[in-house]
Order: sequence, then structure tokens, then C-alpha cells
Amino acid sequence: MTTAEPLGAVRERVLAGLRNDIIGGRLRPGDRLVERELADRFGVSRVPVREAVRALVAEGFVLFETPRRAVVRRLTPGDVAELFELREALEVYAAGLAATRADRAGLGRLAGLLDDATAATRTGDAERITDINTRFHDQVLAMAGNSLIVSVLEPVDGRLRLLTRQNEEWPQLLAEHGELYAAIASGDADLARASALAHVRASHRATSRRLFGDEAPAPQGDAPAP
Repeated sequence: MTTAEPLGAVRERVLAGLRNDIIGGRLRPGDRLVERELADRFGVSRVPVREAVRALVAEGFVLFETPRRAVVRRLTPGDVAELFELREALEVYAAGLAATRADRAGLGRLAGLLDDATAATRTGDAERITDINTRFHDQVLAMAGNSLIVSVLEPVDGRLRLLTRQNEEWPQLLAEHGELYAAIASGDADLARASALAHVRASHRATSRRLFGDEAPAPQGDAPAP
């Protein structure tokens, strides 16, 4: 006799699948999430699908246009600006902490992720690049040794991954991560913070260009064009 999959596990499986589809671009802004179709696709009842969709609403990926019509949410320039402002506030500070608290093992893991990112960039594997770049930033946060920073970022982790996926200026991204690694490895907190700030703002510009084209607003703190 087989053991039925617990409802909570089913919900998490559906949630993870839909979240990854949105981040990977297989579900695009405006696409409708139809309970019946998703239940058939995942081989589950409508209950875990309904719960997963509600969780995606709470995470900021989905919105209800009507009580019965859920669609993938389209990020606005304001949404993107707020997420990058959060990154500036927390990731830049965390980079300074990482520089003062890094040990050989942590730096080794960060260097290994850079090697993986180099290989993925050569092949142009977008999903692998996104995954590695996310893990690179997670490793910097781990090296910072401040669990509260991690807990504050956790509720928006999925949306941050979505933004990471939008930045396809991969060679530049790789170079910026290399500079951030070198700054952290130097043990100079000021240099690490400066490198992290430059990286976050460059990512903001690249992501905004991809999402909004020439109308993309400049990141806060950038000097106006002459």
C-alpha cells in the first residue's frame, strides 16, 4: 500500500513549481492561473492549487483581478525600485560584515560559486546562471553572520530571484561578482560595501532596461545625465 502525500507537501510542490515557472519566464505577466488546469497538470485536487495561488499572492507574484481570476503580476518601476532599495540597505551592509568575518571555508565556497558562474556564463544557461548568482548572494549573507538580515530578506526572496533572472548582462554580472569577491577577501569592509553598492545599482539599471526599456528610471543615488 502506498502512503498518500501529505496535503502540506502537495501544496509546497505546487507552489514551488509555479514559483519557478514565473521566475523562469514560462508563466509571464498577465497569464491566468486556472485551478482546474493546474490541478490536472500537477495531478492533484484543486485545494492545494488554491492554497498555492494564495501563497503566490502573498509573495507578490500573483494578483486577483476578480475574486475568481488570478493572473501573474506585472512588476512596476516602483516595485523594482523598492526591491533594489531593500537590497541596498541590507546587502551592502552585509557585504561589509562578510569582509570582517570571512573565513577560509566561506571564501572557498564563494570562489567555487564564481567558478561555476564562469562556466555557466560561457554556455549562456540562463536558469543555471540565475541559480548560481542567487547562491552567490546567499553565501555572502551567510558569511555576514547576521540571521536577522536573512530573515528580513526571506519573504521577498522569490521576487529577488525574479529580478536576478531579468538581468541578462551576464559577463558584466560575472565581473561585478568577481570584484565583490575580491573586496570581501581583502577584509576591507569599506571596499566591500562600495563594491556591493556599485553592483546593486548596476543590477538595478540592467533589470530596469530589460523590463521597461528606454523609459527605465535611474536608480536612486545615480548622478543625473548631463
